Amino acid sequence: MEKLCAILILFSLLIAYTCATSKEAKDAEKWFQKYLSLRKEKVAKLHFYIQDALGGPNATIWEVARSEITSDSPTSFGQVRVLDDMITAEPDRNSEELGRAQGLITSADLRQTGLAMNMNFVFTSGPYNGSTLCILGRNPIDSTNRELPVVGGSGVFRMARGFSISNTYSYDPVENYGVLEYTLYVFYV
Repeated sequence: MEKLCAILILFSLLIAYTCATSKEAKDAEKWFQKYLSLRKEKVAKLHFYIQDALGGPNATIWEVARSEITSDSPTSFGQVRVLDDMITAEPDRNSEELGRAQGLITSADLRQTGLAMNMNFVFTSGPYNGSTLCILGRNPIDSTNRELPVVGGSGVFRMARGFSISNTYSYDPVENYGVLEYTLYVFYV
């Protein structure tokens, strides 16, 4: 009897999951068909600043893992950090907050300072409120005009693609605080 009850419960869950999945699939298909009929892409150029608190009581970047060689590596190879930085309209940390930059950065180069980045720009105000953009790739942090691809987005930026250019706007070694400047060029539907 217990086996029969367990089988009936599993079967019920499977049916419920299939129904939910079918509705989601139909909604996605409906959206995609609308996109195909419009075939018009929008373009946006976004310019903003990331407030990067690397240390102190209000740090926004934290180490979560390291390899056996990280301490001895000139590039901190193997260090993994997570971040939740404020996005602002201007370089001043007290300027209008547009959202958060959240993600994962890994020191991934044995020879040069280079980060492997997965970062999401989560917009919480303005015309893109509730939308996200995602960049992914190698960031040669000591270079200027660092280019990373925009690989996706959500909300307004559904099916986004494009690229970002970033530079270190300023860095204060006493406060261990940096400001990064980002310009994104994005195509979306």
